[in-house]
Amino acid sequence: MSIKTIAAALLLAGSFALAPAHAQTATPEATSVDPAKPLTAADLEGLRAELRSSKKQTIASNLRLTDAEATKFWPVYDKYAADLTAIKDGQYAIIAEYVNNFGKYDDKAAADFITRWLDLDVKTTSLRARYVPIVGRVLPGIKAASFFQIDRRVQMVVDLGLASRLPILQGQSAK
Repeated sequence: MSIKTIAAALLLAGSFALAPAHAQTATPEATSVDPAKPLTAADLEGLRAELRSSKKQTIASNLRLTDAEATKFWPVYDKYAADLTAIKDGQYAIIAEYVNNFGKYDDKAAADFITRWLDLDVKTTSLRARYVPIVGRVLPGIKAASFFQIDRRVQMVVDLGLASRLPILQGQSAK
């Protein structure tokens, strides 16, 4: 399996249906990394653009807005998505680093990796919390809460796809 195929599987994580996703157990063999084919920024950016478009379509098809609500909401959403993209830049950089360096981690690098990953999770949660009152000013409470539910579900599908396809560090080849 090529690194580009792995990256596509990670980022697109199947369809964005809001139904529960089923995890698959990843094995090092099933997700082997080919260091001869490094993951490029261009590979990731193309996949991320498709992911952002799919996410917006999913939100649009599941969040029932009046024309007046849509006029106020979508500019706020676009700003939120841009702010989220800035955070996700760090996450995708870490994923690329992980894929390209799998098999080369030592204890210090592994601790640094997970600390940076969790820091990005905290930043994502903080961003959502910051946007709750902003979205609440342009949508009624139920629709605002529904937006955040849909947004989180889509992100959970992506995160589950990532987690189920990235090999566990302990399974990396011995140095």
